[in-house]
Amino acid sequence: MSAAQKVTANLPRDLLERAQRVTSKGVTATLVAALEALERESKRTGLRKLRGKIRFDLDLEASRK
Repeated sequence: MSAAQKVTANLPRDLLERAQRVTSKGVTATLVAALEALERESKRTGLRKLRGKIRFDLDLEASRK
């Protein structure tokens, strides 16, 4: 993990508790997991925007040799 930054945030208690139940982790690990998931979703959205804009031609048989 890179350098940490301490933050203070007012979070809805019930939302944090539900998220912790999902991750089965503590507050910090749950928040890190949520931020990583947000980043992944942002990248997927960016890739979806490229759909149909990039020509992709691949010969699967040739690539397997």
